Amino acid sequence: MSKKLQQSLKKIFSTSKYVFDILRAMPADSHPMVMFSTAILAMQRESEFVKEYNSGKLKKNDYWAPTYEDGFNLLAKLPAIASFIYRLKYKNGDIIASDAKLDLGGNFAHMMGIAKPYDDVARMYFILHSDHESGNVSAHTGHLVASALSDLYYSISAMTNGLAGPLHGLANQEVLNWLHGVYDKMGGKIPTEEEMKKFVWDTLQSGQVIPGFGHAVLRKTDPRYMAQREFCLKHLPNDPLFKYVDLLFKVVPPILLEQGKAKNPWPNVDAQSGVIQWYYGLKEYDFYTVLFAVGRAFGVVANII
Repeated sequence: MSKKLQQSLKKIFSTSKYVFDILRAMPADSHPMVMFSTAILAMQRESEFVKEYNSGKLKKNDYWAPTYEDGFNLLAKLPAIASFIYRLKYKNGDIIASDAKLDLGGNFAHMMGIAKPYDDVARMYFILHSDHESGNVSAHTGHLVASALSDLYYSISAMTNGLAGPLHGLANQEVLNWLHGVYDKMGGKIPTEEEMKKFVWDTLQSGQVIPGFGHAVLRKTDPRYMAQREFCLKHLPNDPLFKYVDLLFKVVPPILLEQGKAKNPWPNVDAQSGVIQWYYGLKEYDFYTVLFAVGRAFGVVANII
């Protein structure tokens, strides 16, 4: 991200107090995605597009300009809202104030209370999840709502709701949950390739799937998976869960090809993302999709503009 853009984002980074008041007033067992979507929708009153459209003076060719302002204002605030939800729900409400000296990824890691190199994790995670083409539910939903000239607050809140389903954004936590199940079944030991192959075949022959493999559009290994794999090889090569992911990367695609049912036998972005979050101490599964939503918003907002 350019220095000029970073500086501009910092100027509008602070979030209106009423948003945090709304989040504090929600039931303690509210899902983080419900809280995140609610916070975004609550800020709709600040929409520059609505103000200019209602003035009756906004020409169609100029719709993009106040939409850009809305996008800039919203994106600058999402990391603060996300980290506030995390600290409110999982850290006894011990909120960490933002640090204007840091860039967006660094400030997010700071507000989450997670040490380096989690700032690099945040940068990587937000960039990799910013995918905005309409082949997925969240991006399509955001585009669809915006097509009615609903402002970005409506659109991105709706995008978040689409992302919240188990067949979309929740997949990363399902993969991690499955990996923990495999780890327990293996008694915590690192299996050999032959042992992992047998486990995969047994899983498939019992009518179950190997989560994290396959993609509705891609027909090769998801490049987002590979970026995370490189990060893991550098920063957590000896982590037991990553060793499981590494083994699955080696044994699952040939088995799925042999089975003959998968159009794409390669791992997708969800096959590894939860492992990284878990390693750095973020062990609250329900929060993972909020991280996904922050990144996805960058791509969808840009596309709508």
